[in-house]
Amino acid sequence: MRTVLNILNFVLGGFLTTLGWLLATLVSIVLIITLPLTRSCWEITKLSLLPYGNEAVHVDELEPGAKSGVMNAGGTLLNILWFVLFGWWLCLTHIMAGIAQCITIIGIPVGIANFKIAAIALWPVGRRVVPVEVARAAREANARRRFQ
Repeated sequence: MRTVLNILNFVLGGFLTTLGWLLATLVSIVLIITLPLTRSCWEITKLSLLPYGNEAVHVDELEPGAKSGVMNAGGTLLNILWFVLFGWWLCLTHIMAGIAQCITIIGIPVGIANFKIAAIALWPVGRRVVPVEVARAAREANARRRFQ
């Protein structure tokens, strides 16, 4: 089922949103000041191409013991820079693609996936794209750790 939905996403506009992420990745490589954003761009490019079966998870959820105040502050500054340079137009691209996809009944699930990626497009720094099963296992482990 995931494969069918990923193909449907690709045909109904996922290709265009992925091209937008690839463009942002290339620009972040070319501009020296945005080089730290490149990994986040690439991670979300993968999610934009294959949204079903993958999920964007914050690094703190994957590695709770590695939390650092300095890294969180740096990530916040990078997210602000990201929002100004890339985030707002990538978010709008996903919103427009999601609206266009939701016009047809068959495109509604793909449109909802684009709306989820639109929210991630605003603040992607510190997120990693992992399989859904890994994200679920990390959340369960964090929940067990919190309530023990």
